[in-house]
Amino acid sequence: MSSERGTDDPAELQEALRGFVRAFGLHQPEKTPCGQPIPVSEAHALGELAQDGELRQVELARRLRLTKSTVSRLVGQLTARGWVERAPAPGDGRGVVLRLTPSGERAAGNLAEARREKFSRLLVSIPEHEREGVLHALHVLVEALDE
Repeated sequence: MSSERGTDDPAELQEALRGFVRAFGLHQPEKTPCGQPIPVSEAHALGELAQDGELRQVELARRLRLTKSTVSRLVGQLTARGWVERAPAPGDGRGVVLRLTPSGERAAGNLAEARREKFSRLLVSIPEHEREGVLHALHVLVEALDE
């Protein structure tokens, strides 16, 4: 970081975030940060479905912060891979419920294991006395983005 710029300089925040995005691999959308050869958006969708068992498609869009049309395409990709199945939402002729197939459950499990390994290594690399501050900073950043 440049000592000429202060913490009130937006360029400083931009540089720090750019460095994080690149170091974490988020600029490589066809591979997860934990090294799995799957688009990041698909990995996030699998994780949400694995967590809840089934979700309405509109709820998946809300959680992923993506538009309905983007999630529709995403679900199409996951369905084509054989990882997700769609069903009509009970009592709602227009709604769609999503569930993982057995193959999707295996893929989600593999992703979860790779994620656990990556974050375990990452956590160990952060000095123990800095961990609370790192987590706090991430929470503050998300809150600021939500405003």
